[in-house]
Amino acid sequence: MARHKMAIHVGNVFVGSETGLLKGVDLEKKACHNLNNIQDVNRTQEICALCWGNREETEVCVGLRNRLVKTYSTEKNEFIECMECAGGSGNITGLAKYNNHFITCVQSGLVQVWNDQEDKKIEINAGENICCMRQNPQQPFLIATGGKENPLKIWDLQNPTEPMFKAKNVKNDWLNLRVPVWVLDMQFLPDSKKIATCTGHHQVRVYDPSASQRRPVLEMEFDEYPITAMSLTSSGNQAVIGNTHGNMALIDLRKGAMVHCYKGFAGAIKSIQCHPTQPLVASCGLDRFLRIHNIDTKALVHKIYLKSRLNCLLFRSEWQSDGLSGKDRNKDNTSENVESGFHSDTDEDEVWEGMEVVGSKQSKSNTGNEDSEKGRKRKTTKSGKKRNSALKKKQKQV
Repeated sequence: MARHKMAIHVGNVFVGSETGLLKGVDLEKKACHNLNNIQDVNRTQEICALCWGNREETEVCVGLRNRLVKTYSTEKNEFIECMECAGGSGNITGLAKYNNHFITCVQSGLVQVWNDQEDKKIEINAGENICCMRQNPQQPFLIATGGKENPLKIWDLQNPTEPMFKAKNVKNDWLNLRVPVWVLDMQFLPDSKKIATCTGHHQVRVYDPSASQRRPVLEMEFDEYPITAMSLTSSGNQAVIGNTHGNMALIDLRKGAMVHCYKGFAGAIKSIQCHPTQPLVASCGLDRFLRIHNIDTKALVHKIYLKSRLNCLLFRSEWQSDGLSGKDRNKDNTSENVESGFHSDTDEDEVWEGMEVVGSKQSKSNTGNEDSEKGRKRKTTKSGKKRNSALKKKQKQV
């Protein structure tokens, strides 16, 4: 039990899975533990949302598929609170805390703020088919919602009767057809009133509520697949985005251009979070791996197999770096990573380099040349026989 406590206290990343398991990952000690009992979880307790319960980041709030909200204490190593999110329908699409009160959002569009007695304090109808709800970290009384055919809306919890901002759809396309709305994630830009969104139609848009227009002030496209996750870097001018095809990239929100892409994914990306102080970004998805990339160098620092399909993650602010770069860390920790379930791309590179190159194209070309030569010889022999027979006939006639 003592080993279990130590792993939780120094954990860097908390990850929620489809099977209902909450996993704590210690990247420095190469350890991963299930924080709840495997026998007590099932598909109905799938973890849909995660958030911190306090500023000290000692409490992890978990939103489950069966509409329960639990709080896990990393100091007591157990769940200390459980609340039922009644009302509305669908899974929990957003979870946050404001003045020690839970803020929950479900797919049907019902946003609720709960008090200590688990009674509804505030109710907001944000519209149907909500895909995501996000809270402004600098102004926690502001939240944003959006979904399928449900445009971006910004709500003030101090005055929740009407949204303080409602985005307007972009103009029709070149065929004069309406552009569908499908907001999948959004992030508030720090020290600004702007907000960035990503859509299911591979678009990234930036809105400015202080501007005169309600349409986006910046728009760009990335790849051809729905962009499911987004996270801002510590500078606030760049964002890391990921889509359903397993492509993740760093984009510049000032120029509306892609900076570079990250490699190593094999499935849809469900959650991305950048570290607030270090140049690191954590990502997880359906391929069951938790990956830590260096934002600037694109190096894969850690790659951890967690055995379950992953939905969401939390990246702790505290970080103890050993001073190694991504490549050096992978070289030094290759053997340790394999023993503890941590995988690096260097192992795969060694396997590929050790394979023999098969010259299939060359052999095919050689066989093709031989066949063509044989065909030519056959043709010449046949033509020669015909000529000889024709000469013999002429001699008989004479």
